[in-house]
Amino acid sequence: SRTAVVAPVTALVCAALAAATGPRAELGVWLLLAPFGVLLAIVDFTVHRLPDVLTLPLAGAALVLLGAASALPETGGSWFGALYGALALAGAYFVLFLISPNGMGFGDVKLALCLGAVLGWYGWGVLLLGAFAGFLLASLYGVALVIARRAGRKTAIPFGPFLIGGAFVGLLLGAYSA
Repeated sequence: SRTAVVAPVTALVCAALAAATGPRAELGVWLLLAPFGVLLAIVDFTVHRLPDVLTLPLAGAALVLLGAASALPETGGSWFGALYGALALAGAYFVLFLISPNGMGFGDVKLALCLGAVLGWYGWGVLLLGAFAGFLLASLYGVALVIARRAGRKTAIPFGPFLIGGAFVGLLLGAYSA
């Protein structure tokens, strides 16, 4: 069953975030958002959709929770960095969506609001690293599918899981270095 995979994956993601972040205030935010990231990755991978009922509230929750975390002592990031990161990443993905609506879904744009906030918390370098890692992971997956003859150049792949995976990589490195 899926639960047999989802629960351990979510636990590993949370444990990795806790190890990288330590006792800083933003850890609570990461631990609240991480299960939703795992859920969104699985949903998008399964049905090629990122439901608004999850993506939009997560963007708001990330900013509100990071605002609360920024008011506490011992944080490793900046709320304004999170706000600007959300706007920048969603804006960049919106431009990509306008250029190629078949290559980037609007759900990815809405997901980028939350991921941009999370990555922007640790600064522009982490934001760029997390975004690049997402594209790299998606590219590697696409190449593997083509090599295995399970896809062609025009085959649509869900991008959300790779956006989330790239954000996870960026977040780990950002949390560790903060």
